[in-house]
Amino acid sequence: MPARTPRAATREDSVPETAAALVDLLNSRPYAGMPDKLDTPGTAATVLRPFGQEDDAPSPRRVELVRAVRDDLLALAEDHDPDDSAGDWAAFSGRVSSVTFQQDFSTPGAVAMRQTSGDPVVGRITLAVAELVGAGTWTRLRLCANEICREVFYDTSRSRTRRWHSYEICGNRANVAAYRARTGTSAPAGDSGH
Repeated sequence: MPARTPRAATREDSVPETAAALVDLLNSRPYAGMPDKLDTPGTAATVLRPFGQEDDAPSPRRVELVRAVRDDLLALAEDHDPDDSAGDWAAFSGRVSSVTFQQDFSTPGAVAMRQTSGDPVVGRITLAVAELVGAGTWTRLRLCANEICREVFYDTSRSRTRRWHSYEICGNRANVAAYRARTGTSAPAGDSGH
């Protein structure tokens, strides 16, 4: 059997695990013709597993709470202007106010946050958001600029200015549409977008 050539690292390889889990949570919403992944017990369990959901289906109460938290986080991902997002952060803070943590210093030289109240899955989501905010990487969570798409992605660009979840799909289409608008040319028959 021939030796395998190592695969070149991609931008997606550099997405932190916590951020990838949050991206999956935000993309579990219905968008671009996709169904809400929290509507089906199996897919809901899969989406929530990185946040501590057991293999069984989440309870309807948990699903509704996660949906509300997801909506709050989506509003925050849409608006990275600190002056405009204060209300969105307040809404998220209020939504997760039943989740409380206590510092745990039981491991020498380390501190961990141990949840003492509230839904444990929402607690893990809250800790994931706090990790990204604390690392200064929350603003890397973005919505695709293609209004038909709006997929959430983690911007791995050095300048943090990536606009599309995929340049090949959405970015190229946007550039072609802008070119056609400037030159007055029309799209070939059957080219309808995303």
